[in-house]
Amino acid sequence: MRNPHSNGNLRKLEADGEEETEEKSCHNGFGVGVILGLDGGATSTVCVCVPFFPYGDRLPEPLPILGRALAGSTNCNSVGETAARDSLEQVISEALVQAGSDKSDVRGVCLGVSGVNHPSDQKKIENWIREMFPSHVKVYVQNDAIVALASGTMGKLHGCVLIAGTGCIAYGFDEDGREARASGAGPILGDWGSGYGIAAQALTAVIRAHDGRGPQTMLTSSILKALGLSSPDELIGWTYADPSWARIAALVPQVVSCAEAGDEISDKILVDAAEDLAVSVKAVVQRLGLCGEDGAASFPVVMVGGVLNANQKWDIGKEVSNRINRYFPGAQTIIPKVEPAVGAALLAMNFLTS
Repeated sequence: MRNPHSNGNLRKLEADGEEETEEKSCHNGFGVGVILGLDGGATSTVCVCVPFFPYGDRLPEPLPILGRALAGSTNCNSVGETAARDSLEQVISEALVQAGSDKSDVRGVCLGVSGVNHPSDQKKIENWIREMFPSHVKVYVQNDAIVALASGTMGKLHGCVLIAGTGCIAYGFDEDGREARASGAGPILGDWGSGYGIAAQALTAVIRAHDGRGPQTMLTSSILKALGLSSPDELIGWTYADPSWARIAALVPQVVSCAEAGDEISDKILVDAAEDLAVSVKAVVQRLGLCGEDGAASFPVVMVGGVLNANQKWDIGKEVSNRINRYFPGAQTIIPKVEPAVGAALLAMNFLTS
């Protein structure tokens, strides 16, 4: 794969004719305009509006956030195209209102969206954004893993990122701009380290315990109590009434609590999830050679998502980090200081100033 700095994977939309270079007055007082960074996951979408700094190597810390908005999912695979587009328009409009800006002030938009795995996915979402903005606005659409990586490396694309929230994916870049990914195909295709994957296995364990195919588990009483149900039989109707990923993934805290209380089934689900996530990172690192020929080279592994950063006694993130370090002693795990939406803004800034 090619580096998004090239004309391959990254699609950069420019105005017809020459680029607009003249600086213009901006409604919020920042004379050179603003940047929008968006992080669109399977559960929600965050948009931040930040000032555009023409010299990207001299960014202030922390980066000023002029506006921040939250809306529903922009993952078409999770919620459908109509809902995804509505959420995108809503979150952009609200962030600009908070910032005291309008669409003519925007210099660039970088959108990281889960479910963007093919050029046709990018093209579709780019077309939506083109219809929202004047033609001078530059637009960059990426998988959400790329902006999550940028959030831990301050906009630089090198190393590996692991996202584990409602969904999961590992994504990486080497110094030459080659890309690799593992997982991220959705829960039906084996993303068992995701929040959905963990919770789906827990629901399966409850049903198997109920009908005699599996051992008894604390998950039965914990999940029934959390959902206000009286029998495992009711789980069938509850599950299929609305099988959205986020709704299922919301049961992960019950799995963690049961594991902390000594439930062997829950513990095995979490151990297997941690191994699945670590193996995803391993696959990316080995394909890109990030660990060097001796396997000990230093490289960043940015870790993002509610599954990894829950800060519970049974710490999935710590378990994953330990496994990664057993594979690669030089791996430097990073918990980003800024959210992925800010990473998207930093990435757009780098693209515009490079």
